[in-house]
Amino acid sequence: MSSLAPLSHVTYLSGYRLMWILVMFDLPTDTKLQRKAAGDFRNFLLDTGYARCQFSIYARFVNGKEAVDTRVNQIERALPPSGDVQILNFTDRQFGDIVHFSDQGRRGPRKNPEQLVLF
Repeated sequence: MSSLAPLSHVTYLSGYRLMWILVMFDLPTDTKLQRKAAGDFRNFLLDTGYARCQFSIYARFVNGKEAVDTRVNQIERALPPSGDVQILNFTDRQFGDIVHFSDQGRRGPRKNPEQLVLF
């Protein structure tokens, strides 16, 4: 007889549960101090798993609304002293419906990351 207990709860990864976070920002860069703050914020996003979509737009794939809330709180603690930061969140299914044009041609949907880190 197997010593493994039967699974009492199985979590299915659904395109409606998996979420994307999109961080958009417009930060001042007039002074050396402002440029440093903007660079520090970009580096924070990269260091915490966001990928650059455009110069001031970064995205991250997460597992559920609770993870979105955690990431928003992290971003709030790392905000630069001035500028605008906006955060959108939407489901993986909605992300797949984004229409993307590049060099005046339509591009296929972006692929999800190869691995979702859960912790």
